[in-house]
Amino acid sequence: MASQKKSSAAPPSQGEDEGQAQTSLWERLERPAPAPRAALTPHRIASVAIEIADAEGLDAITMRRLAAELGVAPMAAYRYVSGKDDVMELMVDLVHGELEHSQADGWRETMRALALRTRALMLKHPWLAQLSPQAAFALTPNRMAVAERSLTALDSLGLNADTMMAIVRTIDSYVHGATNAEITLHQLMEGRGWSSDDELKTGLAPQMIWLMGTGRYPTFQRYLLEGTHKDDPQWQFETGLDYILDGIAARMGI
Repeated sequence: MASQKKSSAAPPSQGEDEGQAQTSLWERLERPAPAPRAALTPHRIASVAIEIADAEGLDAITMRRLAAELGVAPMAAYRYVSGKDDVMELMVDLVHGELEHSQADGWRETMRALALRTRALMLKHPWLAQLSPQAAFALTPNRMAVAERSLTALDSLGLNADTMMAIVRTIDSYVHGATNAEITLHQLMEGRGWSSDDELKTGLAPQMIWLMGTGRYPTFQRYLLEGTHKDDPQWQFETGLDYILDGIAARMGI
């Protein structure tokens, strides 16, 4: 009896699956795609996923929805990604490519400009505050390029490598923490149907009035009465950022 020929379309063996799982997404993407599938690219997958997430949030992204928007068979995208986590990594990488190279002179100006651009990027793509752990800490080419620019800005100051990274992470933590809080507040307002700061204040007024009425928070009450930038998140962000940069400069003695 003649032996049966194996189909070229047969699924990969278990060993091949394990090998792919151990290989970085970015290493896999360096391999050239087969010519018939050239129209479907990682960039196109990421672009369409970003459009969905910008409009509807990360929960709206599924592999089936993505395939429908791309106009391909449900399994076609698996040539490039193994699932939604990989899709989010592609999204993170693509949007970080939007961060322009800073032409500022000096470490402080470079770090400040990058911080402001990162905040703007996160406000443009609020889903960046809702990534899965894998995507949130993904090492992608464009994200690494941003880190490289930050470290390079500090590299001529005579600091050791650990101190340089501590400075970069401190500024990055401030940027993401402050901007995440801003995004969360926007989401609260959307969820409650509030479209302005006045509606936000009116909505929170009953709780705030009671709390201030207890007399337990006199310094906070002073802020409520005397603060002039309560409705200016840009001022709040830049002022906090400048204090951090001032502290770093003072510690370095420059």
